[in-house]
Amino acid sequence: MKRYAVVLGASGGIGMAISRRLAKEGWSLYLHYNRNADQVFELQAELSALYPTSEFKAIQANFLSEDGAEKLYALVGHVQAVIVSSGQAVMKLLTDTSIEEMEALWRVHMQNPAAFIGLVSPQLRSHDVSYVVFIGSIWGNTGAAGEVMYSAVKGAQHAFVKAYAKEAAYNGTRVNAIAPGWIETTMNDEFSEEDKQIVIDQIPLQKTGTPEQVADLVQFLISGNADYMTGEIIKLNGGWYI
Repeated sequence: MKRYAVVLGASGGIGMAISRRLAKEGWSLYLHYNRNADQVFELQAELSALYPTSEFKAIQANFLSEDGAEKLYALVGHVQAVIVSSGQAVMKLLTDTSIEEMEALWRVHMQNPAAFIGLVSPQLRSHDVSYVVFIGSIWGNTGAAGEVMYSAVKGAQHAFVKAYAKEAAYNGTRVNAIAPGWIETTMNDEFSEEDKQIVIDQIPLQKTGTPEQVADLVQFLISGNADYMTGEIIKLNGGWYI
């Protein structure tokens, strides 16, 4: 029997790495995207060629809209795991952040992922063991000046994980989050090499992380080897914030 996972934000750097890692472990995947269709279709073709006995379906839903979760739910079935790696950043002072930008952050990071998990929860409960993993952020733990609202919604994700882990435990669903530090993705491309070096100087391991390292930790959480763990926010930041 095939195991199905939904990867929200499969067109992003971390989402693509997670998809490749889970496909390698035998998971069939629903590859969610909003605008980057070409990247997801290329990923779908790549995974289908490498793992012909598994299924890989590209599914589109706009999490900026209020009905994004409902539209996505209509496209999935037999789900045993949900990986929330979708998101967007707003790097502005709070006084420069518009209400529209605040609402967009909330819908993309929290409202639609939570609504989707609620809708798909009967499918999760149909398995003896199922999984929800959020890709949170170091800023959800400690907060960042210049990214106040992004920090706020990431903190909300962490709070959701802790609360829903308690609610879903009786049905066998494990709910955890990973809080990465600086990961080498296009989201950080706007920073100069000088700014990047300033950050690296603050990281005890003296290096940034990779999407593949996030993907490895996601795989561990849904592999069966972490089934006595739920409600945890796992830091993956090279010691930047301990």
